[in-house]
Amino acid sequence: MYDLVLIASKPSDWTHEEFITWWRGPHADLTRSLPGLRAWRHIEIDRAFETRSEGWDGVSILSFDSSEAVDAAFASEEWKAAVAQVGDMRGRRIAVLGPETVMLSSGD
Repeated sequence: MYDLVLIASKPSDWTHEEFITWWRGPHADLTRSLPGLRAWRHIEIDRAFETRSEGWDGVSILSFDSSEAVDAAFASEEWKAAVAQVGDMRGRRIAVLGPETVMLSSGD
């Protein structure tokens, strides 16, 4: 798998709950349709392990078969629509890409 990992925070004028509702509702409706999307996981952040990690509301992990599949998704109209919607949201984010390596699974 090749993953796009996003760490996101809400706009300053939204509550955490409003952000999660938008993220898992209207924004998810656009994201689900990305071509080549194989898996998608959300983590709602309810606490930070250390103070330098505070201020984030969620993590989203979008998985594709390859780097090329991610590039195809990025070139799609669905991606453009999702990015346009996020632009309206005004929150912060960190976005990183890379190949996934499973270090432990439930069968190990």
